[in-house]
Amino acid sequence: MDLRAGLIVADGTVGAGGHSQMIARRIGDTGTLIGIDRDPMMLQIATNVLGQSRQVILHQASYVELENVLKTNNISGVDRVLLDLGLSSDQLSDTSRGFSFQAVGPLDLRFDPRAGQSAKSLLRTATESELERILREYGEDSASHRIAKCLSSRAATKPLETAAELSECIVECLGMTKRDLREKHPATRVFQALRIAVNNELEHVARGVEHVIHRILNPGGIAAVITFHSLEDRIVKQEFRRTNSWQNLTPRPIVATHQEQRVNPRSRSAKLRVARKLIWTEGIGICPMAVDESVCLPPWELPWLWRGRNLPHDARN
Repeated sequence: MDLRAGLIVADGTVGAGGHSQMIARRIGDTGTLIGIDRDPMMLQIATNVLGQSRQVILHQASYVELENVLKTNNISGVDRVLLDLGLSSDQLSDTSRGFSFQAVGPLDLRFDPRAGQSAKSLLRTATESELERILREYGEDSASHRIAKCLSSRAATKPLETAAELSECIVECLGMTKRDLREKHPATRVFQALRIAVNNELEHVARGVEHVIHRILNPGGIAAVITFHSLEDRIVKQEFRRTNSWQNLTPRPIVATHQEQRVNPRSRSAKLRVARKLIWTEGIGICPMAVDESVCLPPWELPWLWRGRNLPHDARN
């Protein structure tokens, strides 16, 4: 991301503060870090990690609200934006919201417990056809019709209360054995679909990436987005390919190395895409803040320049 002293950086998914802590060190005392998160629990963890500093501004909000957060703090624009769209280990271990298959607490799945309806409520009120659509579109589950039928039937007799109950229901519905569960758990796509639905995740991604990020970035500013499933990645990929707005620095996404995957298995599905905001003059794309003029070419030349290559080293740090 070419971080350096004095930059203004927005971390739109501050989470436990891991990325933000590293960003704060890079931009120094002369820089400003704006960290936001929808999840109040994660924001509290980030506050403890980052500490009290005039350099750091933290807000509970969605990244689609970044414009309002900046206005509140009299900031006209930012030089860098980071979005990490994955679940954190802290959220998975929070049994009160049911993010984990084994959670015995309420089946909630909301990032912000104050907003919208819980997954438990959704399963009780949605029709079978609505559930099938959610599982098919958001979970890309080939067994969506079969699972929706089971969930609808269960809601009419004994509504599901916990994540563990939902997981058991899916296993029974598909007739899975313990040996089958050694691979990817059959409930993975169901949990993903329900989580996306109750949090309106794809609407947030589309609105955030297609509109908000581009508006708040200063000319030449860099946006970096980490996605964890194809639905999110498709939105980001299509947006960064808009050559009238972006210089796409990653025609091919950056993925975790085998060594990184061994240390953090969940990184296997992570994809990082990076783009620089352009300004245009007389039909030529210009990147006024580019570190190296060689990466500031008109967008139509980029596929030939970057085909088969990785992201430049200065943008990976």
